[in-house]
Amino acid sequence: MKHLVHALLGATLLAGPLAAQDTDLLIGSTSASSSHYGYFVAVGQLINENAEGLRASVVETGATMDNIRRMERGQVDLGLVTTNVAQHAVAGTNEFEGKQQDLMLLWVYTGAPQNVVMRADAGVADLSGLAGVRFNPGIKGSATEATTEAVFDTLGLSADYVRGSTTDVVDMIKDNRVAGYVKSGSGDKLDGSTMDIASSTDITVLGLTAAQSDKLRAEMPDISVVDIPEGAADGVPAYTTWSFGVGVGAPSSMDEETAYRIVKAVMEDKDAQANAMASLKGQNLADITMQFGTIPLHPGAVRWFEEQGIELPAKLKPTE
Repeated sequence: MKHLVHALLGATLLAGPLAAQDTDLLIGSTSASSSHYGYFVAVGQLINENAEGLRASVVETGATMDNIRRMERGQVDLGLVTTNVAQHAVAGTNEFEGKQQDLMLLWVYTGAPQNVVMRADAGVADLSGLAGVRFNPGIKGSATEATTEAVFDTLGLSADYVRGSTTDVVDMIKDNRVAGYVKSGSGDKLDGSTMDIASSTDITVLGLTAAQSDKLRAEMPDISVVDIPEGAADGVPAYTTWSFGVGVGAPSSMDEETAYRIVKAVMEDKDAQANAMASLKGQNLADITMQFGTIPLHPGAVRWFEEQGIELPAKLKPTE
């Protein structure tokens, strides 16, 4: 019996340090019906296959606002964030008035045009025609929802807002209980949930007028105004809309080595992310991060960028 106890103790002592080498990570994503969810599944696989000592799992969430709150509570370790909401979170402005968040940037993977998608038979020809119309401003708790409401307030627009998850809203649009919604695009293409609607219902996309575009550029510097070329989906003409970047954030409490290994695994991937999100094919994530990033990079991310000889703009440098 004594020999058995010694053997078990020896096995425990041997296994302890080895087990401690694995760090479990929870990644907050978005609705499983979004093409962005598939992107985060690919990121999780990249971490598991290429970042030694890290084991990642992806959880479905309510996107940016939900992820930031979950990171604050320690419920997820990193997650999807949009560049405009991240800026407000770190500055303690807008939804985070007086409540600055501990949030740093790991990378940005795409720009996210905000597409106002309507049933074609709703008879709404422009954004001003949404007054009194049942309309979803974005998945509940998401950056899309918060930004849509800010844009509408700035432009003096209104709608009869209907809240809900992407899955619920897609079903309501198909059943003609809601006339339309705002959904982040996948690069210059419409999102997978929008294409699901389009498979059974004719759709139209509402764009900004020149005057509306000018007003947003002047009064909402935390977002971009972008021109989407013809072909966002079959039969959709060119239009102008508002946009922000979509990336991955983590609190400063994430240790530098963990952040470095995550960023290295993602940045040095050539295929998996583009296979998960077609709009990323041929894109340079480092360039996209430089273009859209609005808050300081995590020191672990800084380490990777500096190893590549990339000069960081002041806004991405961690404060001393």
